[in-house]
Amino acid sequence: MLKQIQRKIEERKPLDRSEALWLLTRADLLAVGKMADGIRRVRHPHGRVTFVVDRNVNYTNICQSQCRFCAFYRAAEADDAYVLTYETILAKVAELADRGGTQLLMQGGLHPDLKIDWFEELFRRVKAEFPAVQIHSLSPAEVIHIARLSGLSMPDCLRRLQEAGLESVPGGGAEVLVDEVRKEISPNKIGWRDWAAVMEEAHGLGMRTTATMMFGSRERPEDIVEHLFRIREIQGRTGGFTAFIPWTFQPGGTELGGETATGVEYLKVLALSRIVLDNVENIQASWVTQGAMMAQVALFFGANDLGGTMLEENVVAAAGCSFRLSTEEIIEIARGAGFLPAKRNTKYEILEIY
Repeated sequence: MLKQIQRKIEERKPLDRSEALWLLTRADLLAVGKMADGIRRVRHPHGRVTFVVDRNVNYTNICQSQCRFCAFYRAAEADDAYVLTYETILAKVAELADRGGTQLLMQGGLHPDLKIDWFEELFRRVKAEFPAVQIHSLSPAEVIHIARLSGLSMPDCLRRLQEAGLESVPGGGAEVLVDEVRKEISPNKIGWRDWAAVMEEAHGLGMRTTATMMFGSRERPEDIVEHLFRIREIQGRTGGFTAFIPWTFQPGGTELGGETATGVEYLKVLALSRIVLDNVENIQASWVTQGAMMAQVALFFGANDLGGTMLEENVVAAAGCSFRLSTEEIIEIARGAGFLPAKRNTKYEILEIY
């Protein structure tokens, strides 16, 4: 089977689900990693590793979804529940801009009262004051929630948000794109088809988006494979995904509990992502959940991007995972692994090579 798969990769033919499952469950980690690294070298022969200077602003922690894997959300009546004011958010964006940042990653909970006009006003103010900052914000679940709350169709909601300044939609809330898994870990959240519908609509409006996968909770290997193939199929229809980011479930403080995936499991899934997603240009290493050293290793298992500097991150940190990296440290991770560090923007346009 391994030689058959290697031959298909050499001939640039896509794998099928059975071959992907074999790599995930039967193949040697280093063999899979070597194949993924070879693909990365072909796709990115310049030897660059990219990153973006960004900030993750969580505008509220009040969330009706109450996912079992999340330690961040609060009920509206909780003592530590909050909604940030426009002034607080704009001050955070000002700090991002002062540091040369170009990407605002803004996500929160499914708040029961924040309708589309709240976001339209915020996005307009951000773009008016910081035109160089790209608004890469709101997960598909948030878009659908805002639409329902505002009495709008999802396409109309997305179009209005875009007109107000939304430029890109992050892939958050994908978890695993298999509804049986979603019903166990996030029973109140949208199904996988709704997630896909928002992404395809965004792509149709000319927005580029990312795709993610959170694994290591309750899914089976077959579910991981199905997730990857569903991403590949969406990309085949739209071409709108800039990158894929797999990351591991962090159980600390969550209702779901349990253990997180091991480093070996993370690298295997990362490498498989690079192999299966032959139509997605970039694979991102998750230093936020894996730490700096594992992110550096990931650059030899198919990853070519180190994500954002994240001047702020609260969701994963709520589960007890609080790795922090500066721009200088990300540059050193890439350089120390023998690559050329390159700062990019949300659209993966190169801004500076170090």
